[in-house]
Amino acid sequence: MNWLIHDYREDDLAGVVHLIDSTAELGQESVFSLAECITALTERQPAVVAVHGSVPVGAAVAQVGGERAWVMRIAIHPAWRGRGLASALLRELERRLVQARVRRIAYVLPQEELLGDGLHNAGYVRRPAVAYFEKTEPASGGSADVLADLGGRLLPSGLWDAVAGMAAEKALIERRVVLPLAEPERAARHGVQPPRAIALFGPPGTGKTTFARAVASRLGWPFVELLPSRLADEGSLAAGLREAFAQIAELERVLVFIDEVEEIAPVRTGSSAMHGVTNELLKLIPGFRERGERLLVCATNSVRSLDPAFLRPGRFDYVIPIGTPDQEARRAIWSRFTGHDAAVDVAALVAASELFTPADIGHAARTAAQAAFERDLAAERAGADPLPAGASTDDFRAALAQCRRTVTSEMVEEFTQDIASHGRV
Repeated sequence: MNWLIHDYREDDLAGVVHLIDSTAELGQESVFSLAECITALTERQPAVVAVHGSVPVGAAVAQVGGERAWVMRIAIHPAWRGRGLASALLRELERRLVQARVRRIAYVLPQEELLGDGLHNAGYVRRPAVAYFEKTEPASGGSADVLADLGGRLLPSGLWDAVAGMAAEKALIERRVVLPLAEPERAARHGVQPPRAIALFGPPGTGKTTFARAVASRLGWPFVELLPSRLADEGSLAAGLREAFAQIAELERVLVFIDEVEEIAPVRTGSSAMHGVTNELLKLIPGFRERGERLLVCATNSVRSLDPAFLRPGRFDYVIPIGTPDQEARRAIWSRFTGHDAAVDVAALVAASELFTPADIGHAARTAAQAAFERDLAAERAGADPLPAGASTDDFRAALAQCRRTVTSEMVEEFTQDIASHGRV
């Protein structure tokens, strides 16, 4: 990805108008005229612009009326077509429309053309007569208010595809969790009951939260994270849980995520002050499971710290281990961070990052990028020739040497034991 996408600004007007005007004859037409698009821009209707360097290379413009929005134009510079920019612009525009409480998003094409395939892939449904595409967002009105009260939101589409590496875990979660929920009628034909609750366990930083968010994005469901500290703000954590689940019941569909769930459902001892909280959550899960189009995802760094009654079948359908990336997964993660730069020795970085979590690798990549950035600034200030863009293999190696690995060998041994004693896939 070699572009940045930002909200439309007034100084973008000339560049965006030129894009719309110059691409109208290149299969990027619209039923909305250039004048109507300019009016929408000057009235500050939702619009996003993609720039490469400081030059606009793509734009998406919408017009909102009540709960419906019309995507007026997606204009892409010819040199940037076929690189995923149209989908990226549409995702960013949709995020802003959902935040504006839009319920239906429509796109009308003057004739069949290539963009129609992209709209199908983005979740739009063609209606009869003209090439009319419409997408219904899941939350509006009272549901949107409930979602806001819970601190939830609709996540950007595409997070599932953006999960780099962890291919085995991703394939397992897609087969067991995502597909039965995404295709409930097909699942029912084969006697498959879509999961209602799953637990993810593994060392810290291995991507449990990333997977939860990615599943919500893949399904197009609102994502609500329940934070014990927030639930306990008004006194009783048990009462906070009860109130949160009562609000969640008002949503049509939702993915609820509880991280570090061992804080809520630890192994119960004779003197534990958490008995009431654990019991409350155990009572709430069956009611949550009774309705379709909802999924509870709990994550823990220490599955052995959880109350055994909490994870039993009937409450949680699957207990899935999420470990450190294997060699292939590390190669995929490093390739994403290096931009597939042939000058970077990815194989060396893969070998040097064994037992590093995705979060560890991300931190090292950011550290290397910062070093390259600062070196480039220093060279410019010294009047030297511009340096090659991006971090080098040596930058990445140095960053790895500075990075404190999250997962120890002892953690790996414990995790292996936990897979045998607690894993259920």
